[in-house]
Amino acid sequence: MKDVRIVFMGTPDFAVPALKRLYDEGFNVTLVVTQPDKPKGRKRIITPPPVKELALQLGLEVYQPHSLKTDEAVEKISAEKPDFIVVAAYGKILPKSVLDIPKHGCVNIHASLLPRFRGASPIQQAILSGDKETGITTMLMDEGLDTGDILEVVKVEIGENETAGELFDRLSSLGGDIIVSTLKGILNGTVKPTPQPEEGVTYAPQLTREDGIIDWSMPAEAVHNKIRGLSPWPVAESSLAGKRIKIYSSLKTDIKKDGKGGQIFAEKDRLFVRCGDGQLLEIVTLQPDGSKVMPAADFLRGYQVKEAVFGE
Repeated sequence: MKDVRIVFMGTPDFAVPALKRLYDEGFNVTLVVTQPDKPKGRKRIITPPPVKELALQLGLEVYQPHSLKTDEAVEKISAEKPDFIVVAAYGKILPKSVLDIPKHGCVNIHASLLPRFRGASPIQQAILSGDKETGITTMLMDEGLDTGDILEVVKVEIGENETAGELFDRLSSLGGDIIVSTLKGILNGTVKPTPQPEEGVTYAPQLTREDGIIDWSMPAEAVHNKIRGLSPWPVAESSLAGKRIKIYSSLKTDIKKDGKGGQIFAEKDRLFVRCGDGQLLEIVTLQPDGSKVMPAADFLRGYQVKEAVFGE
């Protein structure tokens, strides 16, 4: 595969397995394009994106333009004479001037079963919506938002208690497998572009912290989906005695209780919250404001929860 020239475009952890697999399979990755280094953490330390870190470890050239809409960026990528541009969570829409560069087109790795959940947060939205399956779609990119022709699709089941972080890891690894299969299939003629169906189109917009606020009047199933769908970011949250509490994981139960939404029940070292349908949801891990993430048992040892209500 050394005669197949690839420009790889990606930024976060999700894109790392795809770059590593392409490299290991012997594709000639001539350039890695990623977002500029950004400040991270409380100390705002300038930190390179994960894709850059891997690229440097592999001895690959890295290019970090602030925009792809400049003559410099187009000329830099064009000079590589790529057969493919492979895109995995790069973070910006590619202009037509870049889409037109590669011989065989720009191939994107998208973490949903397109046309469901086009956009920025497909993994979280699949869980938030209570979907039982999702997957990876490779597609031939066009100027729209994840509207290009489908190349290959691999489906996976979503676990009942699986968090977005856990699903992210599985789909990230799967993306590395499917991109190799897709590129080889295009080259040998076994993979053909198929237009996306017009029915079933949904969008997954960028998430914000406000999306994490829990409405305890919702059914337990919906609250559970919100908690696991937003873990580890932006994290579902509520308040207790006026202080914010982040909730990272939960379990559904068959227990019903009278009371109001958000009412807390403790049983030995287990923490339960009543949801709007009367069903109790067990809270497994949480983080009180100013503290570290802890199991419910540790939380109960330090907090009085009798007659307490989340959201008040």
